[in-house]
Amino acid sequence: MQTVENVELDIAVVIGRSVMPIHHLLRMGRGAVIELNANENDEVEILANNFPVARGQVVVQGKRIQVEVTSLLRKPETIRKRFQGDERQAQDTL
Repeated sequence: MQTVENVELDIAVVIGRSVMPIHHLLRMGRGAVIELNANENDEVEILANNFPVARGQVVVQGKRIQVEVTSLLRKPETIRKRFQGDERQAQDTL
């Protein structure tokens, strides 16, 4: 169990996306607003170490903003096979 406690994981929530030329980005200053292709009722994407793992819904309660997980995403077959191969190699070294 101690091994799991030492694992670091970056979690990110993608609320929306935007595309703009780099020269627009460079001209932006403090307080600039970037318009996203989403609204408050859209599902958000939940990433673990920059890999999509789930979808969720933003929930606002008073001053708190939360993300409620609504569905988990399955790993693509190629990643599953690669991961299973890594597990087998790890077991062989033990």
